[in-house]
Amino acid sequence: MLKVGLTGGIAAGKSLAARTLADCGAVLIDADALAREVVAPGTDGLAAVVGAFGSEILAGDGSLDRAALAAMVFGDDERRAVLNGIVHPRVRARAAELAARVPRDGILVQDIPLLVETGQAGSFDFVLVVEAPEELRMQRMVRDRGMDPADAQARIAAQATAAQRAAAADVVLNNTGTPDQLVSAVKELWEKRLVPLNNQRLRADRA
Repeated sequence: MLKVGLTGGIAAGKSLAARTLADCGAVLIDADALAREVVAPGTDGLAAVVGAFGSEILAGDGSLDRAALAAMVFGDDERRAVLNGIVHPRVRARAAELAARVPRDGILVQDIPLLVETGQAGSFDFVLVVEAPEELRMQRMVRDRGMDPADAQARIAAQATAAQRAAAADVVLNNTGTPDQLVSAVKELWEKRLVPLNNQRLRADRA
């Protein structure tokens, strides 16, 4: 099994790259989806978050009010570290459970927004980074997601720099064009790099 770590700055286009890789045949594990799962109502993760931040981060139905929590932690390194200490170990444990089910000849892609920040790059055979200039990402967050510019800037500041991501990457795809161009670049990477690399590893395992 070839293990691929996928990451990128917020609003760089990582989610589109992840969907494209899944369409190509990869088994996709989405860390953001797992991060929601581990703090769903009734989980020990949600209980731990409430214990750390108070019941004001709960919505009326008892679920996590993500906007209220985000307002507390973004821009506050200490609180963000507390939240990460609750969520990240649970996400990693759940990802490991899912990864264990991937066929031996499969290509596993783990979509991890904070892959570099959490020091996980070395856990993968191949690290793919989707990148875009900060000004372009700011535009996408404000225009397409309706985010407040200050909030958008805080999200960017909470992540690794482009240089830090590039240092951990085997390949950086710059998403400054159209969505179709990014899709084409991802498909080309799949066909020319990832599939051959997986086949090479399979041959080595059989030798």
